[in-house]
Amino acid sequence: MDGTGIAWYTSAQTDFLPEITGLRPSLYKTTTLPLADPNFKSICFNTSTRVLFAHIRATSGSQVVTTNNHPFVFGRHTFMHNGGVTDFTAIRRAICDELNLDAYGNIFGSTDSEHIAALYIHYLTSGKGPDSWQQEYSVREMAKALHKAVAFVIKAQIQILGDKRRPNSLNLAATDGRRLLTYRFRNHKVEQPPSLYYSTTAGVTLNRKFEGHPDADIGGTFGIAEEQVKKAEEHGKHVIVASEPTTYKEEEWELLPKNSCLMVETDGKVVVEDVEYEESWDAEDNTT
Repeated sequence: MDGTGIAWYTSAQTDFLPEITGLRPSLYKTTTLPLADPNFKSICFNTSTRVLFAHIRATSGSQVVTTNNHPFVFGRHTFMHNGGVTDFTAIRRAICDELNLDAYGNIFGSTDSEHIAALYIHYLTSGKGPDSWQQEYSVREMAKALHKAVAFVIKAQIQILGDKRRPNSLNLAATDGRRLLTYRFRNHKVEQPPSLYYSTTAGVTLNRKFEGHPDADIGGTFGIAEEQVKKAEEHGKHVIVASEPTTYKEEEWELLPKNSCLMVETDGKVVVEDVEYEESWDAEDNTT
């Protein structure tokens, strides 16, 4: 474990800055083990939010420093990644040359992930700078921008590395605090990317806010009366996306298919679609 980061959305800026409306991300990153970090534990025990991104980092070669931890924030937009851009150093300059000055200047670390995040925000906002990072865009616009970022990475590898290029694993996630976009991708003919699951029911199992949560002992000497238990439909609409299921109930989770994206608009409806894919993108893993 090389780092931990969380981004949670809050109305704090709206309360103090008249030019800001809606939720904005708060960010905490650390290279300390989470259970050994009193600040992290205090935040978790005393913070409530409706939108949360959390990431545990295992470095693929870049330095173990706080700035390299996910998530990455551009205005109201938050981004994180599980996987890796292969031979990133070979295409890093091409990515930087593609970015507008503001997106490039918002890269504080050295990871492939943060550079993809900058590409994404550059395409999402058409390179219009920090003011445009405060705007909302439809989840379809978000998906289009993310696909364009992925396509740029692969085409740069084709152009620079040729037959020596290798497949990428790109499990990506982006939110503006109101919409969610996730991406599970690997450009290899048969190999799978890391797993990525989603659920619209697991929150009932995970919820500890209400008396009588589903793991509680119902009835019995030390149990809770059945009439006190909050019904599943009372917990509200929600979407959870995770690399692995975070509850023990298998039926609560669906595996996002390879080379597909999950989109959630402000109405909370979950849409899963295949992403556009060109056969020429296939690469061989020459390390096996």
